Amino acid sequence: MTSTHSSASRQPQLLAMLMAAVRPEFRVDVLVPAVSDAIFSAPACVVVGCDDAGRHRRTGLCTGHAERWRREGYPDLADFIATTPAGLYGRAPLRACVVPWCRRSSSSRGLCEPHAAAWQRAGKPEQAEWAVTVPVEAERPPPCRLPTCELWAATGEQLFCRSHTQRWRNWRRRTGSDDIEEFIRYHQTRGIDRVDLRALPPQLKLELQYALQHRADDRRGKMRPRDVQTVVRFIAHGGTTSLLDWPMDAWDARFRASVGSIGVRSHSLPRSFLRYAWQRIDDLAGGYGWEAEYPRDVWDLRRLGIDRGPRRLRFDRIPQPWLRALAKRWIRWLLTTKTGPSHAAARLRALTAFAKFLAGPTVQVNALAELSREALERYAAHAASQPRAANTRSAYIGSVNAFLLAVRQHRWDPTLPADAVIYPEDYPGRPGLLPRALDEFVMAQIEQPDNLARLTDPTVRLATLILINTGLRISDATRLPLDCAVHDGQGAPYLRYYNHKMKREGLVPIDDELLAEIRAQQERVLARWPQASVLLPGRTANPDGHKPFPADTYRKALNRWLATCDVRDQPGDKGRRVHVTPHQFRHTLGTRLINNDVPQEVVRVLLDHGSNEMTSHYARLKDETIRKHWERARKVNCKGEEVTIEPDSPLADAQWVKHRVGLAKQALPNGYCGLPIQKRCPHANACHVCPVFVTTPQFLPQHREHREQTRRLLETATAKGQLRMVEMNQQVLANLDRIITKLEAGEDPQASLDASLGEATDAG
Repeated sequence: MTSTHSSASRQPQLLAMLMAAVRPEFRVDVLVPAVSDAIFSAPACVVVGCDDAGRHRRTGLCTGHAERWRREGYPDLADFIATTPAGLYGRAPLRACVVPWCRRSSSSRGLCEPHAAAWQRAGKPEQAEWAVTVPVEAERPPPCRLPTCELWAATGEQLFCRSHTQRWRNWRRRTGSDDIEEFIRYHQTRGIDRVDLRALPPQLKLELQYALQHRADDRRGKMRPRDVQTVVRFIAHGGTTSLLDWPMDAWDARFRASVGSIGVRSHSLPRSFLRYAWQRIDDLAGGYGWEAEYPRDVWDLRRLGIDRGPRRLRFDRIPQPWLRALAKRWIRWLLTTKTGPSHAAARLRALTAFAKFLAGPTVQVNALAELSREALERYAAHAASQPRAANTRSAYIGSVNAFLLAVRQHRWDPTLPADAVIYPEDYPGRPGLLPRALDEFVMAQIEQPDNLARLTDPTVRLATLILINTGLRISDATRLPLDCAVHDGQGAPYLRYYNHKMKREGLVPIDDELLAEIRAQQERVLARWPQASVLLPGRTANPDGHKPFPADTYRKALNRWLATCDVRDQPGDKGRRVHVTPHQFRHTLGTRLINNDVPQEVVRVLLDHGSNEMTSHYARLKDETIRKHWERARKVNCKGEEVTIEPDSPLADAQWVKHRVGLAKQALPNGYCGLPIQKRCPHANACHVCPVFVTTPQFLPQHREHREQTRRLLETATAKGQLRMVEMNQQVLANLDRIITKLEAGEDPQASLDASLGEATDAG
């Protein structure tokens, strides 16, 4: 990673910006974060009275008490916490003289130096009895200068007590400083997490202060002061005055080479902070917004306020300067419209491939004015022959077409030739969209209560329920606001979300069960993060609960759960374990709604599609599904003879169309009419003697009821001597017997599914 700005040309401006940007609480030589600070510290040590952070994750002890616990042989933790002193070495209260009123430091046998000498002159009597007889001094020394010390200052220098005077001398000898206030600050924070920046030159110090301030404001992940101190020690010996004196790659290489010399065992976290600090300073020097970012050949989308999708867009891979300039203009226009960053990045990749093609040895296009229809034809042929998916090959051509249209529409370059056009016929054939909805056999396993109960992570469980019941995209579901549930005037609940793809808000109805799950999640979130803003917050690097649950983390958790529950395909598909993507729940909901005869426009609104094209895909899948089961069902005519249809025969499509036309022509309660729509039925309602009548097992109840009615009618007609009616109904009864016998022989569990599909087919 290299900076695109000259360090020498921007040093004065950078220094001024740093002085204006760093707040007073960070413009200190020694930064001591408060215990329980969300970014730079940890909750207080569990030992009562200890003022250090409990960084030992397993026990909650501070580093000093964790070491004491180890030295004592790992005793029972609860007993250790209850009995161990709070004070650690260097911070424990100092012992005073045993003379009751004396507050000098203990020196010999529990006595201060003056009283030890007096005790020896008295012949060393019993110490406790002698101590209470010592007369009280009229004049007492001043207190030790350290605010936490309760002893008197030693005789002579009159600054600190005897013990702290020795520490003061050692500190002066080690640091070469006579600053008393600095020593006091050092002593008060000795052993406590802190970042000491005094060894850095002025601007480097400001840069580290700015990076620490930015890290605190980001509220994303913790940063241990000792890791920051490792970076401070490293850059203090670098001989530079600014982080931007070297590119990040040079800092990185030098840091890796000096890990051993700076005395650190693991360098990943310090190195990460070094990169973070360099990037923040480079951002500050380069500025934010389009005016600062547009001239660069590598755009950092975070500087443009785009915090999702790819981090960077690379224009430096387009070799032609004239094409790179137009590409920047086009991508900026896309990003400021409804185009998302991921889609813009895909467009840029396609345009980069086009640029490399134009720079190849067979095609020499040195300016936009030289771009011809012939060059575009050759590119279309080249793109269509690449080993990519069919949709990707088509998209690579479509992106170039969209780019050329934008150049013409906005008149970015009038030299674009009029014949430089891509026509619809230039696109390679694209296969139809394949069904992505999950099979109901799989969904039955996923929605089984026992399996859902095995989702022990409440965040993953709720995300799964939301995806199944609402069809939201995973990027929208994970970023739901905490207060996402709203009600209409009748009290019906809805889920309020933001459609990031279409850049608009949406509402989708939910049931009371899902609402109860959302309410429970809100309580859990607020119990851990009182200031949380999202319903599904991430578990780590999220001190305030503002960071949403990562979509990739959810995908991994989902497939771990499916493996645990052993969710498999249909036995006919070899019973393989399924791999499910979150977006398949959206396709499944759309397919279910269409199959339940929900109007297509209603489905489009519920799923918030931008057009009817995607929704019509579900309707097409419904037709294919119904046809599959219709072909598989047992079909008989009025004589009980089985009607067979070969799915792969040339007549299969024609027979299916005729069947659909028959449904549109005449709906029957007990079967289907096979008569072409151009002809009129000569049999009135006598379908059971009609040669074009077709029926399936789903109509068995109607046939049985009809047989019973016909039998009773025959008895009545016979008793009355109505011979013509008897003759007609005997044929109907015979046909019904043959139909029922044949259908009952072929009745199987699939018939129930065919019956449910038949209801949906009636509306087709």
